[in-house]
Amino acid sequence: MNDPYVVLGVSRNATDDEIKRAYKELARKYHPDNYADNPLSDLAADKMKEINEAYDSIMNSRRGGSGSKGGSYDPNAPSSFPEVRSLINSGRLEQAQELLDGVPPSGRNAEWYFLNGTVLYRRGWFDEAFTSFMRASQMEPGNAEYQSAVNHARRQSGRVNSNPYGSYGGGGECTPCDVCQGLICADCCCECMGGDLISCC
Repeated sequence: MNDPYVVLGVSRNATDDEIKRAYKELARKYHPDNYADNPLSDLAADKMKEINEAYDSIMNSRRGGSGSKGGSYDPNAPSSFPEVRSLINSGRLEQAQELLDGVPPSGRNAEWYFLNGTVLYRRGWFDEAFTSFMRASQMEPGNAEYQSAVNHARRQSGRVNSNPYGSYGGGGECTPCDVCQGLICADCCCECMGGDLISCC
């Protein structure tokens, strides 16, 4: 891989914010949507991949990590959406959703659906989050994290009818079980982002 700082066009002394700005500018420039039905689309896709890898490499090294450590959902591969993860982690959900919405359907992998579900869940849109988590789990059925998110969102969206007290979307009240389930799911999402909301249950 080429020098990641050269790829992003920043100096080694650049701040994290400067690196993020450079990444976002390049990501907008080389986004696949800009090259639809264009003979340069393959080159743009390669460039976008290089930009993502450069950003991941810099941010991981600054966190003291290595490889894909430092927030990637798959411990054996780098994230396809490092900027989205960073935005979600800092609570900037609208900006994260904007970047996700800008990804064409052909570029929406399991991680995209998981991240999309995470944003929706944090906004309280449990039915939509469930649908997105389900898609991620269907695309990668062996991913325990995606399946766990499906289970929590299913309960929160009211898709489990065995609860005699009712739940969101089921016409009943919010019960202590609903609150606990919500906290567990939020904790799962936070841990995915490198944080820790709760440490019990």
